[in-house]
Amino acid sequence: MAYFKFGVDSFIWTEDFSDKDVWIIPKAKELGFEVVDLAVAHPEKFPLDSVLKAKNETGLELVTTTTLGADTNLISPDPMVRANGVRHMKLMVDINRAIGSKILGGVIYAGWGCLTRRPRTEQEWEWSVGAMKEIAKYAQDNWDGVIAVECVNRFETHFLNIAEDAVQYCKDVGVGNMRVHLDCFHMIREEKSFRGAVHACGKEYLGYVHVNENDRGIPGTGLVPFAEFMGALLEVGYDGPVTIESFDPSFEELAANCAIWRKFADSGEALAIEGLANLKRVASAL
Repeated sequence: MAYFKFGVDSFIWTEDFSDKDVWIIPKAKELGFEVVDLAVAHPEKFPLDSVLKAKNETGLELVTTTTLGADTNLISPDPMVRANGVRHMKLMVDINRAIGSKILGGVIYAGWGCLTRRPRTEQEWEWSVGAMKEIAKYAQDNWDGVIAVECVNRFETHFLNIAEDAVQYCKDVGVGNMRVHLDCFHMIREEKSFRGAVHACGKEYLGYVHVNENDRGIPGTGLVPFAEFMGALLEVGYDGPVTIESFDPSFEELAANCAIWRKFADSGEALAIEGLANLKRVASAL
């Protein structure tokens, strides 16, 4: 039986993690998860003391993800907006250092959902890479974790859709803490091969993994070839968290942005419980 460090995203329960949601951390432990991914929308309001208390009480590993928006977009023509994005990311680095997280992932290279209705341009690439160099160097000087850029589907960004491009982005940033964040939900729309995408990253560049079903429903009940994907993770020696992420249709902003119009389980928690059991069954056969 192959061992994987399974995690759960705070999005399972809330779309805007804050002090009222810190109970999620002990709940994740109760459900059998080893890692909690804190999805941070507003780093300036992060409940640091409460999170640290819950982490110390549970012993769970914490990682974070975030997204940039129209006002923090690293590919905006407005230099003030790009500077806002750099500030957002530096604050995220500070949070990760404070909570002992080793991974900062998500759509952090451009504004999530900020589509230009045209292919990525060389100017956009230069803007994003330049801003990320500043962020990555700040992180390298202040923190011992990695920044993992998440390639997402064409309906959510025109900037990074596939692992190969994300690896090139990391190489162009050129700071040793840059990695790629893979997510099965996006991969099934954009990659030619799950195994191929994992190997395109390899041990050197694969930094974080979300294990989501093709419809954002319960992992193991849809089209994602989890045996192939998880087998490839073993082949390249990935030893980081594999985290379940989904959203409830009652979430206002998040569900609208992700086009979640129906329930995939009785609750987000039920989805996580069944998904974990299914993923453990896959792992047991590897």
